[in-house]
Amino acid sequence: MKQLKCPLNGLRNITEFTYGGEFHVQPDPVECTKEEWVEYIFFHDNHAGEVVEWWCHSASSYWFVARRNTITDTVIETMSVADHMADSTAGHAPGNNTLKAQQVINRD
Repeated sequence: MKQLKCPLNGLRNITEFTYGGEFHVQPDPVECTKEEWVEYIFFHDNHAGEVVEWWCHSASSYWFVARRNTITDTVIETMSVADHMADSTAGHAPGNNTLKAQQVINRD
């Protein structure tokens, strides 16, 4: 049985979770351009290897972040969004998609 560790609820059966897509910092909907919003909603890296993803524990509706290797389907770590943002700000999150999202939004 495949299991995933929820930062709030501990180790649970994978069937209790919903995948939420790649983790990207949402641009301010009031301040961003239409092009930036379209990039955020529809364009994702979807690359093989280590990625940062949204996951939700369905029973508790708790959203959190997981670093997962998409080639081996191995979860490297899970953490609260606050912890991930703190690590990302300090530059301690290898495989962090936040920078990549900003690069996509800013491309010409």
